[in-house]
Amino acid sequence: MRKISGRILLALGGFLLVAGVLATAWAPGVVKKTPIDVDTTTYLSGTVQKLNADTGELESHPIKILSQTKNDTDASTDTTGVWVQTACVVLNDDGNAPNCVDATDPRLVSATVDVFATDRVSGLAVNDAGLLPADAVPHDGLVNKFPFDSAKTTYPYWDSTIGKAVDAVYQGTEDIAGVQTYKYVVTIKDAPIEILDGVQGTYDNVATIYVEPKTGAIQQQTQDQQRYLEDGTQVLDLKAEFTPEQVQTFADDAHTNMGQLTLMLVVIPLVGFIGGGLAVLGGAALLLTGRRRSEDETTADRQASVSLGG
Repeated sequence: MRKISGRILLALGGFLLVAGVLATAWAPGVVKKTPIDVDTTTYLSGTVQKLNADTGELESHPIKILSQTKNDTDASTDTTGVWVQTACVVLNDDGNAPNCVDATDPRLVSATVDVFATDRVSGLAVNDAGLLPADAVPHDGLVNKFPFDSAKTTYPYWDSTIGKAVDAVYQGTEDIAGVQTYKYVVTIKDAPIEILDGVQGTYDNVATIYVEPKTGAIQQQTQDQQRYLEDGTQVLDLKAEFTPEQVQTFADDAHTNMGQLTLMLVVIPLVGFIGGGLAVLGGAALLLTGRRRSEDETTADRQASVSLGG
């Protein structure tokens, strides 16, 4: 019985040790990689003040914003994710506007489509002509997420309005719906842009981004942007952030994803190495004690035979 139990423990210990090695050497490269089957819809709300060309005054409106980010799974590779991101900004004066409207609807503020690629580990933009359509706008920096194990440092962060990356500066930690996040702030001031076709102006924006650092997932993002004509006339003042419901959804996802990372990268290695080591030691001990017991019994039998024969 000791031999059987010892062999079972040795086999179990070997299995657990192999699991621990795999979880340590192989799992990080698999779990710390953005999947290529992502299809995320993000809802934002806020206010916009737009210039009324007839009165020359800014008029304030509540807005709702729908942003959908989806992988192009056919174009994505083992190292690079290809994304299609659509965004729609709609005036919501009656509180019941649809998430998006067609181009002829006066409630439409803007509708955009963006195609880009990012490294599945670092989150940085990848401009690979072999993966992206010919008319894709080159991107730079982080676009739709931060890297796994985000650091308390400054990252380049893509701003589509000015078409380049700007500094996202780490400014501390903050709890967002029960998730501990790193806070990064992007500040843009007096950036030259084209307000309308042929109409030049400037652009200000302060974007605050709250990131769950283990996964790099954005939990909340606020925008505070203004646009001006060259003569200083303000034509837009927009403030927006994720809706409370959206923040809670992302928080729930963050807890699930962090739990999976902890299981794969901490729990399984600990169980594998500690449990496997103890099982191997226990199995070896049973086999050794069983062998000694068998040897003792054999010696005793021999001594009894010699005694009887004498």
